[in-house]
Amino acid sequence: MQFHHHGYVTTDPRIQPAAGLGLDRPDELPDEMDLLIVGAGPAGILLAAQMSQYPTINTRIIERRGGRLEMGQADGIQARSVETFQAFGFAERVIAEAFHLTAMNFWSTDPDDPSRIVRTQRTVDDPDGFSEFPHLIINQARVIDYFAEAARFGPGRIAPDYGWELIDLKVLPEGERPVEVTLRRTAGEGAGEERTVRAVYVVGADGARSAVREALGMRLEGTQAMHAWAVLDALAVTDFPDIRTKCQVQTPKGGIQLIPREGGHLFRMYVDLGEVDESDRGAVRSTSLDAAIAKANEILAPYTLDVRHVPWHSVYEVGHRLTSRFDDVPADEVGTRAPRVFIAGDACHTHSAKAGQGMNVSMQDTFNLGWKLGQVISELSPASLLDTYAAERQVVAKNLIDFDREWSTMLTKDPAEIPPDELAEFYVKTAEFPAGFRTHYAPSIITGRDQHQALATGFPLGKRFHSAGVVRVADANPMELGHHARADGRWRIYAFADGARPADSPALQEWAEWMLDAGDSPLGSFNPADAELDALFDVKVVFQGRHDEVDLRAVPTLFLPRVGPFDLIDYEKVHATDPARDIFSERGVARTGALVVVRPDMYVAHVLPLAARDELTAFFALSMRSTGGS
Repeated sequence: MQFHHHGYVTTDPRIQPAAGLGLDRPDELPDEMDLLIVGAGPAGILLAAQMSQYPTINTRIIERRGGRLEMGQADGIQARSVETFQAFGFAERVIAEAFHLTAMNFWSTDPDDPSRIVRTQRTVDDPDGFSEFPHLIINQARVIDYFAEAARFGPGRIAPDYGWELIDLKVLPEGERPVEVTLRRTAGEGAGEERTVRAVYVVGADGARSAVREALGMRLEGTQAMHAWAVLDALAVTDFPDIRTKCQVQTPKGGIQLIPREGGHLFRMYVDLGEVDESDRGAVRSTSLDAAIAKANEILAPYTLDVRHVPWHSVYEVGHRLTSRFDDVPADEVGTRAPRVFIAGDACHTHSAKAGQGMNVSMQDTFNLGWKLGQVISELSPASLLDTYAAERQVVAKNLIDFDREWSTMLTKDPAEIPPDELAEFYVKTAEFPAGFRTHYAPSIITGRDQHQALATGFPLGKRFHSAGVVRVADANPMELGHHARADGRWRIYAFADGARPADSPALQEWAEWMLDAGDSPLGSFNPADAELDALFDVKVVFQGRHDEVDLRAVPTLFLPRVGPFDLIDYEKVHATDPARDIFSERGVARTGALVVVRPDMYVAHVLPLAARDELTAFFALSMRSTGGS
């Protein structure tokens, strides 16, 4: 965390100075705005937190509830989401509060005594070390709280407008704010009243019954699995030995998925209610809590479950559904006009809860979209950048539906149909997908082609930037290189030096001089003339030697930019290798040096040699507007 560069800070440094519209944000919902976010669940509130970093953009977020969500349904936080929390500045606090899921045990019918269950296998949750961050369990409401704080503490000072729901919207053929939205007051003074507002863009993050999606004439299309589950959060006394370990229990009587919750006592239990007849017409959803608990005890025998308190429970039927589009542009018009309305999260994809994907994938939807909206509305990028949202995220959603269909089907099978070892093997083998690291964006205007991938094999193009250990030169602090990146809308350029020290790195020196001084470099072409050097591009260097071999006085000025009204030097962009974890070896970075370009949403956009100057500028020219230089 960096602060004091604008003067001595005596209050909470997480509260950034207000700027732009955040200086005098009106309490009342205005008639006109740049961006209207519908829904303050995880997807919507993450987008609000991102847009708070663009304080000149008039962003509002509405929520039909009258106030804060007190109890959310989702609870699984995959490691990729924790990486995202790090970018928003609150990963450490979530990690301290949440339950850490490190193992999964499998139970099945005892072959020697079918009346009882036995543990058949223990598995490690992340056997391949996909991330340095853990898999967590925490109430969705708390995740929303943290993002709401980030939105409120950001320069834009964004806070939800509670008690409003969207009734209808129309995209008009012309006008500065062409999206006309009809809203209704749902709570507080004036409940039931309707009003019309206008926006440049609208994002529907309003759940599976999305009014935004319906206004666009789209439907969630897919299949119902004709299988029902009860789910309950419970406080109970039990002799089941793995009550504080994630478990999957498979028996001919049905299955249970057990997930320990934060706080040391609470757990969530999914109880298999079996096949649902086509003529059921939703009757299974009236299954009582007592019936669900009785079914759980039947499956767990000989162990018993004495449930003392259930703060929340529900019954649902497994369904897998996806919309045909993620924005308002029909397939035959893509590329002919820019989208004005987007949908994200459950508004465009729904599935079972068994893989813990709903909240996680929803947040990644809007993390993908937010910086793009920020760049376009700020006129830093052309509107064509917005086409990449649907192109990238619809593929991810389709892959999620396919994975969840396979996994949830396996969980409903009798142990005679699928041996316990096979279920455990599938869980371990596919761990990268639910952890959030199988996403791989195709080449586009913001993801280059892989002709130079051999220069940094551990940073695959189109996949999330996998952090690695380095040592910061100025203060000898060991750290993860990716942890310094923030969700501030900036591109990252990691320059891996061609030598151990500045004097041994001629290719790096030449590239740094070009970046700083040439009118045709990314800084010269796209950085606003009156902006700080790192306003759009956060450029860092990693030398091949030890930190005590690097003389800061010899480091190119590009990596020691001046910041703030006092023209102070930022010393936190210069790194060296950690002798215990050589990043060049660990991530397959060529000793001749390389550039790794990372998008604002933390996905690798390009890998280039240090000499590929024209290619670097040409890549950014695809998605950024020329500003005349710094």
